[in-house]
Amino acid sequence: MQLKPIDQQVVVVVGASSGIGRAAALQFAKHKAKLVVAARSESGLQSLVEEIRQLGSEAIAVVADVTVFDQVKAIADRAVEAYGRLDTWVHTPATAVFASFADTKPEEFKRVIDVSLTGQAYGAMAALPHLKREGQGALIHVSSVLGRRSLPLQSSYCSAKHGVEGFLESLRVELQHEGIPISVTSILPASVNTPFYNNALTRLGVKPSGAPPYYEPSLVADAILYVATHPTRDFLVGDAARVTDLLQRLSPGLVDFVLVKIGYQLQQTSEPKSEDVPNNLYQPIPANDKVEGDFGNLAVPSIGDWLDKNPLLKWGAVAGTATLAFLATQAFKEGKI
Repeated sequence: MQLKPIDQQVVVVVGASSGIGRAAALQFAKHKAKLVVAARSESGLQSLVEEIRQLGSEAIAVVADVTVFDQVKAIADRAVEAYGRLDTWVHTPATAVFASFADTKPEEFKRVIDVSLTGQAYGAMAALPHLKREGQGALIHVSSVLGRRSLPLQSSYCSAKHGVEGFLESLRVELQHEGIPISVTSILPASVNTPFYNNALTRLGVKPSGAPPYYEPSLVADAILYVATHPTRDFLVGDAARVTDLLQRLSPGLVDFVLVKIGYQLQQTSEPKSEDVPNNLYQPIPANDKVEGDFGNLAVPSIGDWLDKNPLLKWGAVAGTATLAFLATQAFKEGKI
């Protein structure tokens, strides 16, 4: 399966007004892709388009709510109308309620699912007819490592992310069965330093937090650009995501035990925050139309991301480690060590 170089692509980024979506749009712009950027926040899109044009790239803004299919379809249609085709669709929007399941209202749970799961499906539904017509392309959906392992206090968000993983698995196999060379990728980050935690509704009495360590949005944007040219099934972003995924595979019960002990305090800051403070569950918050959040002091680099984007070096390191382990075992058996 071949994907075009970035500078030859028409790229749609949904959820582009802030966080990962904004970071990804700016990265695509630096590599001279033609862009359609979409979100609910008109002011956030306007400032983003100005930044993109300052980088010497083209961009069109479409205001849309991902819970309304006709609005999502209009994003894809606008890309084809303006540029004649669609090559890559990047879907990032998500919202959250930080509360115990017992304290989450039914309409809030549904809204998180509508935005963070149904909206993702709407994005694929809108993009696929155009990608199929081109005979190639990439669907890139930003999920979360919480789609592999849920945390307490985020039942609605984790449910949505598990759902994203399920629908992408079904879709990927259906496209393969039809022989259609469209790359379907799930991006699964660990905690990312975006305004996500400022935007979320909280009933914890304090400002919520992701489970540290954090990673900068630029790391996720780099992963998105990588999979836009390198067909990839899943891309875990951040070493913490890889460790979480491995532990969940090895012993879910052990992860349960750890989360009972520390999972609650890891997701709570000491900063008081009322549930009445504005959140983005139903309306955007223009003040948070920025890439980074408030946890940059907790952000760390990730070795695993670099290795995943350099597979020859990655497997060389694995082979080297295996060889050293074998030689050490043989030496131990022969009594040399």
